[in-house]
Amino acid sequence: MTEILTRHTYILPLLLLAAGFFCGLAADVLARRFLRRVVRRTGWEGGNVLVTALRRMGIYWFTAAAAYVAIHAVTLSVHLTGILEKGILVLVILSVSFFFARLTVGVVNLYSSRAGGVFVTTTLFANIAKGLVLLLGFLVILQTLGISITPVLTALGVGGLAAALALQDTLSNLFSGIQIIASRQIRPGDYVKLAGGEEGVVHDITWRSTTIRAMPNNMIVIPNAELAKTRITNFDLGESEMSIVVPVGVSYGSDLERVEKITVDVAKEVLGEIEGGVPEFEPLVRFTAFGDSSINFNAVLRVRTYADQFPVRHVFIKRLFQRYRKEGIEIPFPIRTIYMKGGGKEDQRSDS
Repeated sequence: MTEILTRHTYILPLLLLAAGFFCGLAADVLARRFLRRVVRRTGWEGGNVLVTALRRMGIYWFTAAAAYVAIHAVTLSVHLTGILEKGILVLVILSVSFFFARLTVGVVNLYSSRAGGVFVTTTLFANIAKGLVLLLGFLVILQTLGISITPVLTALGVGGLAAALALQDTLSNLFSGIQIIASRQIRPGDYVKLAGGEEGVVHDITWRSTTIRAMPNNMIVIPNAELAKTRITNFDLGESEMSIVVPVGVSYGSDLERVEKITVDVAKEVLGEIEGGVPEFEPLVRFTAFGDSSINFNAVLRVRTYADQFPVRHVFIKRLFQRYRKEGIEIPFPIRTIYMKGGGKEDQRSDS
C-alpha cells in the first residue's frame, strides 16, 4: 500500500512537467507565428530578430515554471527543496542569458546593416556582443548561488594577464580585426588585392582571421595581424567604378583618325550592351608610342566593379578584332629583319 501511494505521489509532478513542456511548445509556436504576422503586416525588421531570439525559449520557461510547482506539490525536505529551487533558478537565468545574447547579436547585426561604416556586419562584433552578455549571465548565476564574484573578478584579472602573455598572437589577431573594422578601409563585400597577389571579395572578418573569396570560388584565410600590416588595394573603397585600359596596335599604313573613331564606336557599343559596363562613360583613345611594327594606343573603358572588367574586356577585344578585319585595318604581328654579315641580298632574312 505504501509503495502504491509513493507511486501516486510522483504522478502529479510528472504530469505537471509534461503539461509545462507542451504548454511551452504551444506558446513558442503561437508567439513566433504572431510575430511573423506582425512583421509581414508592418515590415518591422526587429520582429525577425525577436523571432530568432525566442526560438524554444517558451519551452524552457514554461517547463521551469512547471518544475517549480511540481517540487512544491510533493513533500520534500527543506534542504532538497532549496537545492532544486536553486537549480531551476540557474536554468532560468541561463536561458534568459541565451535569449538576451541572441537578441543582442540580432540587434547589432540589424543596426550594422543599416548604419554601415564602423559597424559593418561581421562575425567579430556579433561574437563580442554575445560573449559579454553570456559573461554577465554567468556572474549573475554565481551571485545567485551565493558565490562572491569579487574573488572571481580578481582571479580573472590575474589569469587574464597570464593569458595575455601566453596568447599574444591570438590577441594580436583580435585587436587587429577590431582595428580593420574600425578603420572602415576593408568591409565585407569589398573586392581587394593584397601585396602578395591574392585577390577576391572579402567574405567575413572574425576574431582571428579575415576570409576572402577568390575568383575561382575558393576561400583565402589571412590572419588579421598579417592583413593589418600588408599593402592592400581596395577596389570598392570610395567609388566601385573603375577605368580599364586595353592596349592595341595598328599598322603604320592605317588612317589614325578612322582607327580612333571605329575603336570608340565599338567601345560605346560594348559598354551599352554588356552588363557591368558604364554606358554614360565616353570611351577614350590615347596614342602612346611608335612601336617596332605598329602604332600603339590605349582604349579606355569604364566598368561598375572590378570583376566587371573581365567580361567587358573579353567582348571588346572580340568585337574590335572583327570590326578591324571588316574595315581592313591591320593589326600587325612583330616582324624582325636580320642582315647577315656580307651584305648580299642572299644573306638577308626576315623572321616573323
